[in-house]
Amino acid sequence: MIISRTPFRISFFGGGTDYPVWYKQHGGAVLATTIDKYSYISCRYLPPFFDHRSRVAYSRIENVVSNHDVEHPSVRETLKFTGVHEGVEIHHDGDLPARTGLGSSSSFTVGLLHALYALKHRMPTKMQLALEAIHIERHRIGESVGSQDQVSAAFGGFNKVIFTPNDEITLRPVVLNPLRMLALQDHLMLYFTGFARFASQIAEKQIKNTNNKKNELFAIQEMVDEALGILTGDEDICQFGKLLDESWKLKRSLTEYISTSQIDEIYEAAIGAGAIGGKLLGAGGGGFMLIFAKPEDQGRIKEKLKKLLLVPFRFENSGSQIIFYDHNACIQNHHSHEPNASALAKTRLLWEEELPTQ
Repeated sequence: MIISRTPFRISFFGGGTDYPVWYKQHGGAVLATTIDKYSYISCRYLPPFFDHRSRVAYSRIENVVSNHDVEHPSVRETLKFTGVHEGVEIHHDGDLPARTGLGSSSSFTVGLLHALYALKHRMPTKMQLALEAIHIERHRIGESVGSQDQVSAAFGGFNKVIFTPNDEITLRPVVLNPLRMLALQDHLMLYFTGFARFASQIAEKQIKNTNNKKNELFAIQEMVDEALGILTGDEDICQFGKLLDESWKLKRSLTEYISTSQIDEIYEAAIGAGAIGGKLLGAGGGGFMLIFAKPEDQGRIKEKLKKLLLVPFRFENSGSQIIFYDHNACIQNHHSHEPNASALAKTRLLWEEELPTQ
């Protein structure tokens, strides 16, 4: 049995510049951190005593006779990519719902890759996990995804991630005074708007509009270093919140699908109650909203947004990890995995004889 744990992320600045259509011409950069909310994936080789070959459990349960028949695109393509043809059992549990702007899809793919490699007794590097997850999502599944979520999920921590025109990715950890980092965390509130969406569909529309939004994207990219300057300097940390507000206004102008009237109402209600800034996380359309406010003003915001779910969180630094590894349970007996009918019947008979009678 293998269990992987992979964090979700919060992206502060630079979102939109991590798409190849942008950074292969202009370069790109994002400022993001992972948080203590995770995607958990457990997997094992499935004993060959069932009518199905593999079992996959997430929001639904799939029992399939071939791994190629798995309907979940990330599971199917990751199994193919890692060359796992044996019967497996895969379970997914997440601390927060999917399709809500926290990079959950990429956390899932990174975590599944990590778990399957462990099942095969291999130790991939964090960059390998990130790059292969990007490849699976973008080229094998065919989704319109950026490149930041997979990097954050694999590495963890608070980082500036740089994307170069020659397709290289560089990760620079953000080094802050512990008190400054604590102050930043204490100024942040995470609200679930209650609206889920398919990020790839919104991103596809944004990508098509890239050439018409160059000025906005250049401004969004420049905010990464500006935000870092605020955090590492002596400025009032509330300037970080004001920059978030500017960034959100730019981001929502990239396409009409990023925000909605309900999202705008939530944001304006928070600002009216004392928030300094904030943004909708992820591609847009719904999910989680990040609010920046002074601790002394957060009570009023909680009262104003009391109908929404407030999710406490802290930053984390671990990235994707294998948190349980049972070596013996990972040993696959290839000779017995395809038993003949008589051997399988005999085994079932032995099991039945050992069952206690009522």
